[in-house]
Amino acid sequence: MLNIIAIMGRLVADPELRTTPAGVNVCKFRIACDRNFAKPGEQRQADFIDVIAWRQQAEFVCRYFQKGSLVAINGRLQTNNYQDKTGANRTSVAVVADNINFAGSKGTSKPVDEGGEAAPRSEAWPKADPPANYGGVDDFSVIDDSDDLPF
Repeated sequence: MLNIIAIMGRLVADPELRTTPAGVNVCKFRIACDRNFAKPGEQRQADFIDVIAWRQQAEFVCRYFQKGSLVAINGRLQTNNYQDKTGANRTSVAVVADNINFAGSKGTSKPVDEGGEAAPRSEAWPKADPPANYGGVDDFSVIDDSDDLPF
């Protein structure tokens, strides 16, 4: 079996460190991950993903990250079944973090415009230009695959 998750996104709120009755540190937080596509004429959508960090990872997140920080997370997906206040059966899904890393540049978790407001993503994080050796459409050739394959 394989259960591996790798995600990168921005914290939607400041993380809070809590302690279980057994004295174990835990931090639950949510990140926003932009989708890679958008329909023409619409803004790009985001998925909001719950993350749980335990022990030293929980302390690390609460010490070094804040709302808007870009984080990269490796972990596993975990589902929990429970009953809500009305007695209906519910399922929650969260990423249990094994490794959490900085993904943004130091000290620039949220760009700010001249008025002191957070700048919109399209203005704050322009797409990088392709490298100088980036091939165009004309740099590719058609491969003749009409021959039988050797295997």
